[in-house]
Amino acid sequence: MAAAARVLHEQGVERTTLADIAREADVPVGNVYYYFKTKDELVQAALSEHTAHLDELTGRLDELPDPRERLKALVRAWVEQRDVAARYGCPTGTLAAELGKRTDGTLDTEAGAVIRRLLDWAARQFREMGLSGQGGAAGADDLALTLVAGYQGMSLMANALRDPEVMTREGARLLHWLDSLQ
Repeated sequence: MAAAARVLHEQGVERTTLADIAREADVPVGNVYYYFKTKDELVQAALSEHTAHLDELTGRLDELPDPRERLKALVRAWVEQRDVAARYGCPTGTLAAELGKRTDGTLDTEAGAVIRRLLDWAARQFREMGLSGQGGAAGADDLALTLVAGYQGMSLMANALRDPEVMTREGARLLHWLDSLQ
């Protein structure tokens, strides 16, 4: 599953073959066919891998005592992946964008569910900070959307420009924004 996630991220769904996955996983191609009958099953495995990675990351972040620090640690984790983002974009975001262009309409929903999981986690952090939208202020869900959209945007721009420093600069801007929230 990890090999599938990696290769699909680097090559995209349409360019990836089951043989590519087998080569990356260092297993015979027959083993891949045994467990995954179709490329869509590989994509689902990759999405499961993305979910597991997200759950592992947010689980570690949840150990931090302060929700603002959790969010800032998330941004720093994104920035640490700047070289990968500059080369391939966000693993889940690029997969979601590619799947969204397909006509079958099932796997794109699953990719969106992974992003929704991140949005929900971030919104919980903003709620814990007391930012729930009273008095005309942006609500926790809106703030989470702004944060994740910022990440997707900086990943996209870093990839399009092949410039990892975009992640560094925009990550610093997100950190400053998080510090400015009252």
